[in-house]
Amino acid sequence: MSSAPPRLVVETRETAPVEDLLLSTDPAAPLVWQRRGDGFAGRGAVVAFERQDALAGHRLNPGEAWRRVAASARVDDAVRLPGTGLVAFGSAPFDPSSAAPARLTVPRTIVGRAGGRGWVTRIRREDEDWPPHPHPHPYGPHWSATLGPGAQSPAGYQDAVRGALAAIATGEVSKVVMARDLTGRAPTDADLRRLVRTLASDYPDTWAFAVDGLIGASPETLVTVRGGTVTARVLAGTIPRGADPDADTAASLTLATSAKDQDEHQFAVRSVLAALAPHTRALAAGEAPFALKLPNVWHLATDVEGELADAASALDLVVALHPTAAVAGTPTAAAMDVIRRLEPFDRGRYAGPVGWIDAAGDGEWAIALRCAQFGDATDGALPLTAYAGAGIVAGSDPESELLETRVKFRPIVDALA
Repeated sequence: MSSAPPRLVVETRETAPVEDLLLSTDPAAPLVWQRRGDGFAGRGAVVAFERQDALAGHRLNPGEAWRRVAASARVDDAVRLPGTGLVAFGSAPFDPSSAAPARLTVPRTIVGRAGGRGWVTRIRREDEDWPPHPHPHPYGPHWSATLGPGAQSPAGYQDAVRGALAAIATGEVSKVVMARDLTGRAPTDADLRRLVRTLASDYPDTWAFAVDGLIGASPETLVTVRGGTVTARVLAGTIPRGADPDADTAASLTLATSAKDQDEHQFAVRSVLAALAPHTRALAAGEAPFALKLPNVWHLATDVEGELADAASALDLVVALHPTAAVAGTPTAAAMDVIRRLEPFDRGRYAGPVGWIDAAGDGEWAIALRCAQFGDATDGALPLTAYAGAGIVAGSDPESELLETRVKFRPIVDALA
């Protein structure tokens, strides 16, 4: 960003809650953060800035950059709920060396809903007129897309898992997450809100998001900062749901008693606690993980909570936390080296942070999972890539890990179909 941040003027007013937030965002470039119908949707961009490392914390401190933008803004917020006032949507790549840039976008208009209340936020530069009040845009035609093999074939993925096991056997890492990709093409005029709506409907307990062409439904909250309280949910350890109630109960019990999955989970919990400890007090995690039920899988989950002990914003904590052991491995630096060596593609923003931040530094960020990245139209179609990964620890089986990625692909594959 330049040395003089843009001076923004912000107005939030309460309205009757809208039934479908997605109607208020751009069909071709939706900005959405939603869970169980509550959340907010933006349209346009009064200011957007990006860097190869805008959220990766190398040459630019993202928390400080955002504080400068927020400090210069004039905010008139009559609602004062999470997500009102000045808000930026953001996403960042998994790997700081990725070709995908990180980006923060402040929309011109935001329509939100939470707890039975609704609001509209309008944002302008100081020398501009107010943008018009947002109005609903009907959905475009239904569309579909199929996904096929990407840079990493199923056989190649199993070979990568064997390479990861070799790195574990030599002591280079204790855990490493290996991902694979699927690619496809969508119509150039596709109303991308339809994909968001399907994911939000089919997976209501996840964060449905759309930011900068990245669309998905993540079950994993990276970090939430709200009024001095810091929370996170760690997911690591996965098993497919059973075909009937008895098989489902057996699957849950198998996961809960799996030494391999428990080890994988504890690596992830410890990495989150270590990253948050310098910024918090009274930090605590659940004594034992619980089984989190989603429509297609069971996950081992642990909730973490603490009190903010310094002036860190949600973005500062994103920098401190990412990448966690849940999506990279342990030790993190060594796991990243193994991933770069064994994965034949750039993950882009898959498994990176995605979320929002407000003027006070509060915000909510998830890990971009169960998602697809849409590119610019080329050759008469929108290219898209989806990713899924599995945590590899001692005792992992390449065929079983491949099956886990197939299960994790299901939400985005089904939604696109």
